[in-house]
Amino acid sequence: MKIAFYAPMKPPDHPVPSGDRSFSRAILSALTALGHEVEIVSRLRSWTGAPEEQAGLRRAGLAEADAVVERLRAAPPDFFLTYHLYHKAPDWIGPKVADAFAIPYAAIEASYARRRLEGAWALGAADARKALLKASLVAAIQTEDEAGLREILPAERVTRLTPFTDLSPFSAAPQQRADGGPLKLLAVGMMRQGNKADTYRALATALKAWTLTDWRLTVAGDGPEREGLEALFAPERSDFLGQVPNAAMPGIYAGADIFVWPSVKEPFGFVFMEAMAAGLACIGGRSGGVPDVIREGRTGFLVDAGEPESILAALEALREPALRRRMGEEARQIAITEHSVEAGARALAALLARAVENFERGIGGCGR
Repeated sequence: MKIAFYAPMKPPDHPVPSGDRSFSRAILSALTALGHEVEIVSRLRSWTGAPEEQAGLRRAGLAEADAVVERLRAAPPDFFLTYHLYHKAPDWIGPKVADAFAIPYAAIEASYARRRLEGAWALGAADARKALLKASLVAAIQTEDEAGLREILPAERVTRLTPFTDLSPFSAAPQQRADGGPLKLLAVGMMRQGNKADTYRALATALKAWTLTDWRLTVAGDGPEREGLEALFAPERSDFLGQVPNAAMPGIYAGADIFVWPSVKEPFGFVFMEAMAAGLACIGGRSGGVPDVIREGRTGFLVDAGEPESILAALEALREPALRRRMGEEARQIAITEHSVEAGARALAALLARAVENFERGIGGCGR
């Protein structure tokens, strides 16, 4: 099929790295591997952190939709696929294009919260809802997002898609772990305000209280908050690497014993998938999409960022080498089976087929 692709949150070629950008790139790679012709039809970023900007963005989005329709008339797409749609990043383009050419419209990583229909984000929430109601199929990434979507969509129009990425470099990297010596902890994350900074603070608080074992922390990541966040950690036990080139990251994971990132509202966390593929037992936050990736007690432990004692309990448990090895091996198998590009391509093929079937049966509002 010829697929029109749009990512209102952040285009796949945006210069700032993020999990959102990584997943959209993985989706494009998987679609291409399946033999589809994919075109990014717009790079308009509808996302904003300031609700007062949404009215202007809406005007720009509707004008962009008209322009995209006119540009595609010579060779219309067969399918419109939107990635990451919610109240802060509405899709004003996909439904209009799908209507113009009477083609299926689907969305991946969408969410809906009824409470957003009132208050500062009402405009974006209402337009995001309109787009979702138009879709033949909507895929949630998180369990909590799926529940919200089912409030407004029938069961046949809601599905789940497990996040995926290219994990082959991480699973192939030679492991450098050995029992004995300091326990090597690894954290990977951008250093910016909000949930990322809160995660670093939670980790620092827990480690300050951990005096029962010999450990050393390596941190890969950089950002505007680095100076303040780095100061929270004991310099004699911490190594801050800054931003590490992608090609070097598999070796960083391979040299660690435990991946610890007590995440605060992490959407799904590509770092956990990478750590799992590298054979690491993981400690992650109980919020967001991380519980859909980490198997509690099997591939790691889920903790509450606001409770340092829960982080310490997980670290203490993973001091046992046999437990780390057992969890790491199961983590590697799950990562390859469920989160690899190959697994993602199979899931995407099924998603597209179901969306087309729904459309042909008259399920969904676009093109009708």
